[in-house]
Amino acid sequence: MTLDQSFEHCRRVAKQRARNFYYSFLLLDREKKDAMCAVYAFMRSSDDLSDETAPPIAERKANMAAWRRKLERALQGQVGDDPVLPAFHATVEKYRIPHEYFFDLIDGVSSDLEPRTFETFDQLYRYCYQVASVVGLTIIHIFGFKDPRALELAEKCGLGFQLTNILRDVREDAEMDRVYLPAEDLRRFDLDRDALLQATPEVFHSDERFERLMRFEWRRAADYYEEAAPLLELVDRSSRPALWAMIAIYRGVLGRIDRLGYDVYAERARLSAFEKSWIVVRAARARFLGGSLPFPA
Repeated sequence: MTLDQSFEHCRRVAKQRARNFYYSFLLLDREKKDAMCAVYAFMRSSDDLSDETAPPIAERKANMAAWRRKLERALQGQVGDDPVLPAFHATVEKYRIPHEYFFDLIDGVSSDLEPRTFETFDQLYRYCYQVASVVGLTIIHIFGFKDPRALELAEKCGLGFQLTNILRDVREDAEMDRVYLPAEDLRRFDLDRDALLQATPEVFHSDERFERLMRFEWRRAADYYEEAAPLLELVDRSSRPALWAMIAIYRGVLGRIDRLGYDVYAERARLSAFEKSWIVVRAARARFLGGSLPFPA
């Protein structure tokens, strides 16, 4: 497969699968957009391996180990016949993205192969770093930055994204026997893992402990977005509209959870295609007029 064909494949994957991220890609120039698509396609492939449920666990672990070996070879320029890896390797080389980010990602998604339990928030933080903060750290290398503070803030922004995903997907994760909220938090509200696995919309509405738990976790996620706010001014100016749109979409999902009364059992929190498109229009307009946008709230 040629490099051009690989980039075209990654563009198709991103357009079809990156339901939130892809909107922000539209605000980038062609080279950065292609780079984002290549990185997304690699991360999508990694995540898909962890979400497989049909093969036995031993086979899934073997598949993930094989993917890690492909990554090791790809980073050395041996891309093989995988359609994602030529574009991925070219992107990593061009933007000098640290290789350890991708191994951290594989470690994180590999841990999802079996049911997860986090005793403390520190344990959850490490997981979020591996599957989300490294995404933020990768992205800002493509966006461009000079101030090293951007690295710490990108880590916090990734935490906000992943905590938003966790709150949005509490019900779906429970159906896969996954509970990401820390056991210490559940005990704080007199709940346990089984309570989340067995909860229903009716249980949520009849038991205020669930709402109090979700409100507590929601505040934690919102705090990470607020801590990450200075990041917008630290990436290259041409990339700021895309980063703003990305944050606005995820922060919008978190806001929707709040407006649903934290009841993610009854309805999935999401933004419509129109709402996401309007965010892109606002960002594009600000870029065209040379203005700035307030940090998404």
